[in-house]
Formats: sequence, structure tokens, C-alpha cells
Amino acid sequence: MARIDFHSNVSDKLEYACRLTRKIWSATQEGQPVRNIVIVAEGPDLKKLNELMWTFSNTDFLPHCFIEDEAAAETPIVLTDHFASPALNSIPHADVMIHLGMRMPQDVPALVARFPRIVEVVTVNEAERLAGRERFKAYRDLGHELHNFDQSKS
Repeated sequence: MARIDFHSNVSDKLEYACRLTRKIWSATQEGQPVRNIVIVAEGPDLKKLNELMWTFSNTDFLPHCFIEDEAAAETPIVLTDHFASPALNSIPHADVMIHLGMRMPQDVPALVARFPRIVEVVTVNEAERLAGRERFKAYRDLGHELHNFDQSKS
């Protein structure tokens, strides 16, 4: 079973995604392979996230590209707008998937088989909260290990 973390009540999902990605990616212990991350979001959010990853910190660099880029196989952080993008088959890594959208993956068993850890980011927006609750219930009903990190308390 996959570990699925819900980060709920996030005020700015794109800035939060940058910080979370930095934390996951930089947590690699010396001598261990780099943690690879696939971020799934809607097209307009991906475009903004791409720009924000270049500017959100003066001291940190998050090596990233879009999944269609020819360097995707060697880049530790990959951006895509679809869970089942055919281009996912061409990248060798699948440690963590961060989902910033509202859609439920159509093929959850295939997704959790590929990604041992999935992070769902849910904002304070009411529509996104409701969609997040539905995804939480769906994952729970499938028997996955769920954890919720309420960001309103931080």
C-alpha cells in the first residue's frame, strides 16, 4: 500500500509546493540516491509553478522541467498535467508524486504501484476542499495509509 499524505488548508498551493518540493528533495541523505518528484497540476498552475520554482528563493535551486522535455529522464523534479501521461513511461524515477489539482486519478491502483508516496495538497478554497475530501475518502476506501497535515495550525 502507498503512503498518502494530505496537506490541507494550504493558503497558496504553488508557494507551498515549492517549499514542500525543496524539503523532500533536499532530505536525501548523503550517499543515497536523490529523491525524485513528479508534480501533477492543471496547465495554468504548472506554468506558474515553473516560473515560481526559479524565483521563490534566492539561495535554493530546484532542478525541474516539464515531462515532455528531453531532459526529463535526468531531472529530479518533473512537472506534468496528467496522472497517466504516456511520457511518464520514459522517466525512470517515481519516488514521490505531489498532486496540486482537484481531479481524482482514474487508475489509482496503477498510480500507487508506481509512486510509493503520494502527497495531495488541498487549499482553503471550498471547491478544492470538497474535492480533497472526496479523494481522501476514495483512497481510504481502497485501504491506503493516510496522513493529514493541517496547515491552518502552523
